[in-house]
Amino acid sequence: MHQFPVRKRCILLSLLLSVPLVGCEQPDRAPAAEIEPVHQVESLPLQAELTPVPGPVPGVNALPPKARSAYERNSVEVFKALAPSVVFVTQKRLRRDMWSRRTEEVKAGSGTGFVWDTSGHIVTNYHVIDGGSSLEVTLHDGTTLPAKLVGGDRSKDLAVLKVRSRKTLKPISLPVPNAIVDVGQKAIAIGNPFGFDHTLTVGVISATGRAMPGFGGIEIRDMLQTDAAINPGNSGGPLLDSHGQLIGVNTMISSKSGSSAGVGFAVPVSAVRRSVPDIIRYGEVKRAGLGIVRVDDRIARANGVEGIVIAEVQRGTPAARAGLRGLRKRRGEVFLGDIITAIDKYPVRNFDQLHNALARYQVGDEISITIRRDDKEKQVRLKLMQLK
Repeated sequence: MHQFPVRKRCILLSLLLSVPLVGCEQPDRAPAAEIEPVHQVESLPLQAELTPVPGPVPGVNALPPKARSAYERNSVEVFKALAPSVVFVTQKRLRRDMWSRRTEEVKAGSGTGFVWDTSGHIVTNYHVIDGGSSLEVTLHDGTTLPAKLVGGDRSKDLAVLKVRSRKTLKPISLPVPNAIVDVGQKAIAIGNPFGFDHTLTVGVISATGRAMPGFGGIEIRDMLQTDAAINPGNSGGPLLDSHGQLIGVNTMISSKSGSSAGVGFAVPVSAVRRSVPDIIRYGEVKRAGLGIVRVDDRIARANGVEGIVIAEVQRGTPAARAGLRGLRKRRGEVFLGDIITAIDKYPVRNFDQLHNALARYQVGDEISITIRRDDKEKQVRLKLMQLK
């Protein structure tokens, strides 16, 4: 390779760095004529030396173009197909002006929902609509309709609204019953974060079977965890798989800042399947029960008892027919009756666990109950009744 004299190397360096010549290695100062020919420097391939070398990064195997385009194409197709099923839910509350004393409705909160059927039923989170004096639903095309609350299931943070629309509504798509959701599978969320309607975020299912404190004060079991960005306003929106089928209802995030930190949670579609039909039919979820009155968990714990302490067995109930016993009073003292410790294979240490264990069954199902009576364990069988 051709070597420039020391002086010319200094000139080249000066031109490249745009700084005056200072401290170059050539001690003798050359005449100005000898350093004039800048054309030689300009003719050098400087741009080639300053531009990053194009091409793949060594050691990185790029995703094949076909695979990349297939992933992107799937996201686009799911959004186009399901966006018409997603709605914007707004609640208003009454507020009295402190000066005029007039009462007016003001916007108090918003969230997301989705179309359940062509009859106009809309599913959302209960906390999205709780406390509202009136509700509105904005469809995909921008049409805003008044909505009424049909009912809800606070324990699962689910609510159902009803709208009347002259336009044909497009219901959400449900997977086959008992479909398995796997960690690592694609998760697509459509919602209205911060009021930006019909926003798409994509991620994966990060974990399944999470238990999180629910809106109704009872832990929601089997929740899906996802890293698809979920922010305020996404609540009540659908979490979809790559088929565009509902796998969960986006409900909450775990974040110190109040914004998405990649840890969002969705109520599983299995819970939606159980709750929504009952809410539409009865305005509430018809739950199966035993026919007992329990002692508050805090009182039981304060007395060193773990399990469901039966305070009273109601007459004519499955619990009474199975011979379960409540608290007994004798000479001013209270004696323990039966303590429920398990429902079938599910351990029961508090009301939260009892509630979630019974939620797996329907009215009329026969179950096995493990009880502790006089420090001895015993099992009894009974059929569940409908709670009033």
